[in-house]
Amino acid sequence: MALYTPEYQPNGKEVAVIRTSKGTIRVQLAGEDAPIHVGNFVELAQKGFYDNLKFHRYVPGFVIQGGCPNTRDLTPDEVVAKARSPFGGLGTGGPGYTIKQEYTSNPRNSHEDGALAMARSQMPDSAGSQFYLCLGPQHSLDSGYTVFGQTVEGKDVIGQLRVGDVIEGIDIENANEA
Repeated sequence: MALYTPEYQPNGKEVAVIRTSKGTIRVQLAGEDAPIHVGNFVELAQKGFYDNLKFHRYVPGFVIQGGCPNTRDLTPDEVVAKARSPFGGLGTGGPGYTIKQEYTSNPRNSHEDGALAMARSQMPDSAGSQFYLCLGPQHSLDSGYTVFGQTVEGKDVIGQLRVGDVIEGIDIENANEA
């Protein structure tokens, strides 16, 4: 699969407003440190890619993960049921392309509590649309996954999220006009 380079060029001021069924999370995006990841995330959010997707992975004290398009047409209960099966197909979907990793070039690639980062497969350049939010510091991930934002409001909401909860939509504040 060819690597995608987003057209969107971050200005360093973007804030992602992640509206969920449990409340709203505000994340300061790190466009200067991870411009490919932020550009990709902004483009997907502005296209409505994340609208009505569900969180499909929850590991207590570790991460809550969403952004898999395979959850779009499922009810929250169906996501919960499929998440219990290794053959459920959740966590395998993406936007149809991948992006280059930036964890080796990001000077502040630190998985702090509330960090926003991209999930990927075993291949370093395999991130696409799936993201996770850290439930506490996860520095063991620093050398293998790209952090591209930090929660500034809503850590209490992140702590309430579980498998099946809905990403109602993601708005990007302070984004450059297309």
